This record gives sequence, structure tokens and C-alpha cells, in this order.
Amino acid sequence: MEWSQTPGYKLSSFLNTDLSIEKKAPNTHYIGNAWLNRIVIAEDDFAYNITQATFSADSTLDWHKHSTGQVLIVISGKGFYQERGKEVIVLEEGAIVKCDKDTEHWHSSTPEHNISYLAIYGASETIWTEKLSKQTYDQINID
Repeated sequence: MEWSQTPGYKLSSFLNTDLSIEKKAPNTHYIGNAWLNRIVIAEDDFAYNITQATFSADSTLDWHKHSTGQVLIVISGKGFYQERGKEVIVLEEGAIVKCDKDTEHWHSSTPEHNISYLAIYGASETIWTEKLSKQTYDQINID
């Protein structure tokens, strides 16, 4: 009988449960607090990265794009997503967003809610295009 898993295969949760402030990501391309947990790194026979991102309330990610598509799966909380030239949409637990390659976009928590999502994307660099200003973020009015 053959098995799909090699001996010694370890199971672990994808959830990042250590959200202590000293473990947050450096504020390079976002405002606020964010934690990134690299779950799978694209290599050899698997062409996708999977990262769990958690943003505290009132935190934003800058405008960016990817040379491959990206899928976001919201696992908890509430946030915003916007593609260049389109309206801001609200993301809630269970939401799935597919962003086509080379589509400029940003995503964030809302001012009152944390958000945690899985980001699935190809083996490529993120291309940062523009800062999302706090003023622009604060002006979002979703009914």
C-alpha cells in the first residue's frame, strides 16, 4: 500500500496565534499593525505562496499588484478591498476575492475590526505602486 505522505509528515495549524506586538511585520508598505505567517513558499513542484495575514483595526496595505493572480480568503474579521478605478468593497468572514495578474489593488481591515485572511499567489514579487494615505482610508464611507 502506498501513502501520499512521507514518514514524519507533521500537521500544524495555519493560524497565526501569536499576535504579540513584538512579532508584527515591519511597517514597510502599510499603516498600523500587521502579522504575516508564511504557510507555504512556492518552490519546485508547487507554484504558489500561501500567507496568513492579520491586520489590526484601522490598518491599511498600500497599493500594489502581482505578476500572477491572487486569491484572498477571509477567515475572520472585516476589511476593505479596492481595485484601481473601482469602488471599495467590504470583506467579511468567508469572502473570497480573485484579483487578476497586474491589477493594482489594496486591502485592509476596517477602522473598527481586525481582519485575517489567507493570500494565495504565484511565485513573484509584490510590486508596490503607491502609498495609500490615511486620509484616503479615513474617507471611506460604506453603508
